[in-house]
Amino acid sequence: MVQERNTKPVIAIVIPCYNEESVLNETSQQLNTLVEKLIRNNNISDQSFICFIDDGSTDTTWDKVEELHFKNNRIKGVKLSRNAGHQNALMAGLDSVYEKIDCAISIDADLQDDISVIESMVEQFNKGFEVVYGVRRKRETDTLLKKNTALIFYRLMSCFGIDMVYNHADFRLLSKNVIGHLKSFKEVNLFLRAMIPLIGFRSTNVYYDRKVRYAGTSKYSAGKMIAFALDGITSFSITPLRFITVIGCVLFISSLILTAWAFMVTIQHKSIPGWASTVLPIYFIGGIQLLSIGIIGEYLGKIYKEVKARPRYIKDIELF
Repeated sequence: MVQERNTKPVIAIVIPCYNEESVLNETSQQLNTLVEKLIRNNNISDQSFICFIDDGSTDTTWDKVEELHFKNNRIKGVKLSRNAGHQNALMAGLDSVYEKIDCAISIDADLQDDISVIESMVEQFNKGFEVVYGVRRKRETDTLLKKNTALIFYRLMSCFGIDMVYNHADFRLLSKNVIGHLKSFKEVNLFLRAMIPLIGFRSTNVYYDRKVRYAGTSKYSAGKMIAFALDGITSFSITPLRFITVIGCVLFISSLILTAWAFMVTIQHKSIPGWASTVLPIYFIGGIQLLSIGIIGEYLGKIYKEVKARPRYIKDIELF
């Protein structure tokens, strides 16, 4: 039984930004209009606010955040000392607003996620849900390549036993309680899409249609998307390591069978010396060994980062 909340919650809308100067004015205007509407309708507290996280941008993103803050105190800002990556910037935002809110909503700055569903998220939170996922109903605005790679990504995660919400990125509402538990995760390699379901608590979905980017270009290149997927797999699954063990067993059994076959052929004097039968198995086994070393190296790299325990991000300036 989900227990409804009686008080108006203080919410923060957290927006990680990296070189988003072209969209900030429009994003802040639309979000501010939405927040004021929710306040007028008594859905949220008038202490609610919007917080932009500048992830080490090289353009005028932070200058615009400062300008917006001084014009409208409802708009806050955090500047990181360098580019820490989207997931770390998002975590920096959640850490920064934690003491000031009842729940936080994370969303990207490009306005592709439909901000109108934030009202539904708040309604679900007021009904007692502690996690509300924004889930894409369809991906009409995505290219064919992006649609297919996204499908492969989610299916791959499922195959590796990683619990994720299908077609959900980082548009979500988290209660203060959930953020508090998320802060207790000390790992350096963040993959929030899998970490949030791992925490548990009551959750639900709201659905929306993804829009075309308002301005600017995506900061996620193909290389970054592949690296993001690898981070998710190696941070939450040991299946690739077990896969190496399975390959080793298969190759061992195959080598025993081939040895027996070679022995029988030699006894029967039917063996024909050949280059392919000698070289191809060497290449095959060598390739498997290099692949195995590469997979093990990925996990060793993760352990290396975790053992050093360097800070996920460093704040430079805060505007609250």
